[in-house]
Amino acid sequence: MDPDPRVVDVAVVIPAFNEREGVPRTLDELMAVLDTLDVSCEVVVVDDGSTDGTGDVAEACGVRVVRLTSNRGYGAALKAGIAATSSELVAIIDADGTYPADALPELLRRSAGIDMVVGARPADSANIPAIRRPGKRLLTRLASFLSGTEIPDLNSGMRVIRRSALEQFLPILPSGFSFTMTITLSLLCTEHQVLYVPIEYRPRIGDSKLRATDFMTFLILVLRTVLLFNPLKVFLPLGGIVFLVGTVKFVYDLFLWNLSESVVMAFLTAVILWTVGLLADMIARLQLGSGSRRS
Repeated sequence: MDPDPRVVDVAVVIPAFNEREGVPRTLDELMAVLDTLDVSCEVVVVDDGSTDGTGDVAEACGVRVVRLTSNRGYGAALKAGIAATSSELVAIIDADGTYPADALPELLRRSAGIDMVVGARPADSANIPAIRRPGKRLLTRLASFLSGTEIPDLNSGMRVIRRSALEQFLPILPSGFSFTMTITLSLLCTEHQVLYVPIEYRPRIGDSKLRATDFMTFLILVLRTVLLFNPLKVFLPLGGIVFLVGTVKFVYDLFLWNLSESVVMAFLTAVILWTVGLLADMIARLQLGSGSRRS
């Protein structure tokens, strides 16, 4: 492996916050796999303000460590690691031992001509806590509908991303756990090539940093990202629902020979929603067009 980030083909970025127990196993497996590849690689561990000596453990394993002075979040750590490298392909993997390092060669092999290759975990994996499965399923189905693409795994922490595609969206990528969700939707909504490759998902080493309250954050991020790139996917159905309610109420009022104000308000609201959606869609397309011209 070539440690010089200026000439490597692949940079593997590992965000880590208090992952002292999981880092050694993750790095041992990863280094063994990378040694078998015929491309040059660099491993960068981003110590996200850990208090348990995670950065020191990573350095002892012989990899480069980027240290953040405080805990800034999963996405912030990934962005710091991405900024510290310059390879065209960026691979990310969690430090908790849940993702199999031996799946990385297949992801890299499938990345030719693809903007992002995602290691898709089994939806019914026993290693995904049962309490998270309903929320995960709901978010994935909503994101699939809004993006118009079937998404097997919305927020997998193992993927290979082409830097030229990734850098287009860095300014809007959040600092929290929704980083992977946002980059997935951003690429899909802008018609980039995204490929899913099934992988196993193993038991976690250490304690999870996710909380139940993160679900609402994820839900808002899904809606916000789709509104940014494809607002009609949100405004058209909303307007249609309001219009349908108004139509039902109109039919009901016909039998009473009394046209209520609520019917008029429903129809006007539907028209306003559709109009706002069309304006938002026009703005989104203008922004995407100007962005593609700059790139």
